[in-house]
Amino acid sequence: MTRGFRTLLRKEVMRFWKVSFQTVAAPVLSALLFLVIFSHALSRHVEAYPGVGYAQFLVPGLAMMAMLQNAFANSSSSLIQSKITGNVVFILLAPLTPGDLFAAYLLAAVARAVLVGACVVLAVAWLVPLPMPNLFWLVAFGFTGAGILGALGIIAGIWAEKFDQLAAFQNFLVMPLTFLAGVFYSIESLPPFWQAASHLNPFFYAIDGFRYAFFGRADVSPWASLAIASGTFCALSWLTLHLLRSGYKLRH
Repeated sequence: MTRGFRTLLRKEVMRFWKVSFQTVAAPVLSALLFLVIFSHALSRHVEAYPGVGYAQFLVPGLAMMAMLQNAFANSSSSLIQSKITGNVVFILLAPLTPGDLFAAYLLAAVARAVLVGACVVLAVAWLVPLPMPNLFWLVAFGFTGAGILGALGIIAGIWAEKFDQLAAFQNFLVMPLTFLAGVFYSIESLPPFWQAASHLNPFFYAIDGFRYAFFGRADVSPWASLAIASGTFCALSWLTLHLLRSGYKLRH
């Protein structure tokens, strides 16, 4: 662990922590609003799992959704801001390897995601009683899901040259895949075509596995979900490291 890596990691963590009212409190409030509105509208009409109330069903999905979106936002916004303001050159000139850059941006994104997810669960605990989660599955899917979006955020930040390109990446890729990943419903309730389409969405496996940690029930085997989510993370990590080594849209 080099000094340069530690410095960059600290800078990235402090970057979101300094404005935690916006980066942590706001996502928690959004999750609470989703919970109140959807549980009020659908709790009497929907039972995703036998014996599990709809409000309970929503909480893990909302927590993971907040984690995914904030992991992406953290790494992508940091890179695009550095590129537009021109200070990315100081990061590239520092004695940092591509692995250092990747690890620092990724770990900061995961730290923000985990903090937001924990705050969402704690904030709703007084509203919706939840069973004690299985720690192994909670950690496995929490970190893997955050890692997927943290890596994807780095890729988006490298690719985008202006804020509207990054917004398009988030609005037309990240947000639809997140909302259609079973946050508000079990995919078993969908027609066969949409069930098959949901299985092509890697975000679904992170959310489904995270929910399994609380209820011991899922639409897909948690081991299969973990394997697919881990494979997605490894593929995105390889691509991110390749882009960082090549200097794509960073050095020229």
